[in-house]
Amino acid sequence: MRVVLFLTFLTVAYSSVASNLKEQRPPNIILVVADDLNCSIGPYGDQVAQTPNLSKLADRGLTFERAYCQQAVCNPSRSSFLTGLRPDTIKVDDLRKSFRETTDRGDSIITLPQYFKNRGYFCQNIGKMFHNMGETQDRQSWSVDEVLHKGTHAADTIHNNTPVGNRDTQFVKAPVVEALDVPDFYYRDGQIANLAASVLRDYPKEAKPFFLAVGFWRPHLPFVAPSKYWEQYKPSDMVLPLGLEEYRNVPSIALHDSKELWSYGQRESSRSLSAEKIRQLKRGYYASISFLDAQLGKILEAVNQGGHAENTIIVFVSDHGFHLGERDLWGKTTNFELDARVPLIIADPKAMASHGKTTVGLFELVDLYPTLVTLAGLGFTSEQFLDGVDQSELFEDRSSDLKQAAFTQHAQPFYRPRKEWEANGYSVRTRDWRYTEWRSIGTEQVIARELYNHVGDSDETINAVHLYPEVAAKHSILVRQQFPESISK
Repeated sequence: MRVVLFLTFLTVAYSSVASNLKEQRPPNIILVVADDLNCSIGPYGDQVAQTPNLSKLADRGLTFERAYCQQAVCNPSRSSFLTGLRPDTIKVDDLRKSFRETTDRGDSIITLPQYFKNRGYFCQNIGKMFHNMGETQDRQSWSVDEVLHKGTHAADTIHNNTPVGNRDTQFVKAPVVEALDVPDFYYRDGQIANLAASVLRDYPKEAKPFFLAVGFWRPHLPFVAPSKYWEQYKPSDMVLPLGLEEYRNVPSIALHDSKELWSYGQRESSRSLSAEKIRQLKRGYYASISFLDAQLGKILEAVNQGGHAENTIIVFVSDHGFHLGERDLWGKTTNFELDARVPLIIADPKAMASHGKTTVGLFELVDLYPTLVTLAGLGFTSEQFLDGVDQSELFEDRSSDLKQAAFTQHAQPFYRPRKEWEANGYSVRTRDWRYTEWRSIGTEQVIARELYNHVGDSDETINAVHLYPEVAAKHSILVRQQFPESISK
């Protein structure tokens, strides 16, 4: 009898210890980053997009309706939110700079995955995460070498992987669209999803917690996806965007010449788009989104198959938004809402009150770092200073107004040599307004201002800066507090 009681005691004690260890074990983290994805997805109410897996993720997480990047182009945005530091802090504002080389802090900067690695996590990167910086994206951030992180978007096409003698030489870098009957794994994102899924299925639940970063290359130009994703959409589904003539009082410095779009496609181009061509491009963008969504589905399935669902926080975010012909713009690199606003979904299995909910609280991508660290139950130490703030409170109270403003910045004309840049644009988004101030580089003279009323003009069709001078003046103060003149000199 005593033996039985002793064994029973041991069983109960072991179960209690195992239970406590399970409760104390930090959650796994999966960070999924899309490239050039705006909010044209199901969780944000888009009626055209077919994104069932993003909707599934939103059903088990919190969707941020007002999340904003700090600069709408890949390298500055990724360098910013993966360090929790603003572009002016890390001094990265173009596609070439490395945050390890631009500041005195250099190697002392602790990136988001590096923070988790330093606290015992196994950290792995599959795909495009940091912008390409030579042979590696940021080796200090990971436990093992990055994979599928190098290359160009043009190289990720069947066209450019066809023997030279069989290629159509009329294309510049690559076809601007590609719709071929091929398996998903013919493209990088299919390979990334397959590898990430295998890692998740095979990773032992008893091992140290993991931080898995998955960086997809879509829906970035060129718009390529297997034909089955194109078949989900009809050309007639594509609503033609409002051209520049439909927008009032837009300063020319706020615009660009869509150089990124014209770097793909036919060598001989009139640089004018017919309605048919516009619909084809938009269809390609949506096909690329559905392709991306299908890859996300493989990851979500693997999380369940690996037994990680109950203890894994999943983050889905884009580095910035994208224009699809609005204002005659194609691409990013502006301070308009379409480029500054990003989709952001955070699914924390333990934050049950947030599941399937949305929040309109202003959120900057620099806030992702401290928010995710807090959700994981890790504390900050003096080794790390961040520009972002912890917004984990939104998971308990979605109505919280933890921020009164979100800031975005960009220089124009961006796709020219730096010496030809004319002005820095500094933009602030408050609950109801977006205000942008353009300062001449070198003199700091304000050469243009924009004010958009998001209560009645969410598409930012009317620059109302002269209609609401008091509102503009108040927002100008916010901009100047965030961006002192000395920064842009």
